[in-house]
Amino acid sequence: MTLRNAAATRQRILEHAQRQFAEHGFTAVTVKGVADAAGVSPNLITRYFGGKDGLFLAATQVEIPVSDSFDGDRATLGSRLAASIVQRWCDAPGQDPLLVLQRASGERPEAAEALAAFLDCNSLEPLHRYLRNSGLDDADARNRAAAIDAFVLGVSTRRRVLRAELGDPADLQAWLGSTIQRLADG
Repeated sequence: MTLRNAAATRQRILEHAQRQFAEHGFTAVTVKGVADAAGVSPNLITRYFGGKDGLFLAATQVEIPVSDSFDGDRATLGSRLAASIVQRWCDAPGQDPLLVLQRASGERPEAAEALAAFLDCNSLEPLHRYLRNSGLDDADARNRAAAIDAFVLGVSTRRRVLRAELGDPADLQAWLGSTIQRLADG
């Protein structure tokens, strides 16, 4: 097997794992089930990831380019954040590592900790800095960032984790944008 094929196989395994963890949660997913879906031997999952726990950790590596939403005036922050959020929710809903972490956080303490750490580092703190740099005092910026973070996490949990329908993406984006903007403006 060449390195290119090994990398492609590893990626295929991860894609199937992300989809299965997002749809079924940690407990219901098996190494054999992921291996079968990816068309590989379960031994490859052990080789590449060390087993189910390692596969889960690899499948839940989350990257969100939130800093892109912070380029611009605070008056349009809500619409920029909402556009980014709705695009993420609609693009690959069954493979979103953030969704995997959200669903697994009730089953796995390490998933809950990973989700909290991720949100603190990649959502709450950058938003707090942005709001502070836009002219708010530190305490007000922190409180507004916490309100936005809690609101988005709550909507995400309700509409994605509890498997309610997202609804029309344009309507969802407009509603999220106006609500986030009200929270940002105080």
